[in-house]
Amino acid sequence: MNVRPDRAPRTYPDGMDQTAPQDEEQADLLSTLEVIEAQPLGTRAGAYAGLHDALARRLESGPTGMTAHS
Repeated sequence: MNVRPDRAPRTYPDGMDQTAPQDEEQADLLSTLEVIEAQPLGTRAGAYAGLHDALARRLESGPTGMTAHS
């Protein structure tokens, strides 16, 4: 995976900007995934579902002041 050292926002054709995740955020996600992978197979599905829900809530909350596009 390539990490952009300048952390400059990426510009998309539809006007959406995205900044690269901070190193701390990436480390937290990787640690969480490692913990999930270390669990027994029967437990992983629930852990992945919980992670999915947390990431979906974070994505849906979006940055404040963001306007919706029609």
